[in-house]
Amino acid sequence: MKLGLISDTHGHVPNAVHKVLSGVDLILHAGDVGPMDVLTELETIAPVSAVLGNTDHGLALPAMRVESFKGCKFLIHHIVDLPTPNHMVRRLITEENPQAVVFGHTHIPHAEKHGSVWYLNPGSASNPRGGFAPSVATVDLAGSSLRIKHYPLA
Repeated sequence: MKLGLISDTHGHVPNAVHKVLSGVDLILHAGDVGPMDVLTELETIAPVSAVLGNTDHGLALPAMRVESFKGCKFLIHHIVDLPTPNHMVRRLITEENPQAVVFGHTHIPHAEKHGSVWYLNPGSASNPRGGFAPSVATVDLAGSSLRIKHYPLA
């Protein structure tokens, strides 16, 4: 199974997203979606599971999700402060025991393992920071391992 990771679209899905995420089984959107039209557009690529970001107002999305695929559990939340997530996120990590935490907010691509948990930020698809290009990521679930790849959209 292959997952597409996207965040911080802020109302815009660059054309390159369609090509890069073509063929994924599911897209996880880690917040700051913009209008619901963004999710409708992404659903032309694959089903979408999304959470609210700090700029998403009035959207009928949860603040956090826990999703399992092929025995691999993902916690999705927009703001995850590293190296020490807030109390609520730490509590959910302890309770849910995910293999990966998918987040956004920083607009900077990130993939780092702390203990047994991967922390994955696809970067911003439309409004990057820190000199990075707009980006998304994919996660290939192969057996018990995750194969993570970031894709610049420039």
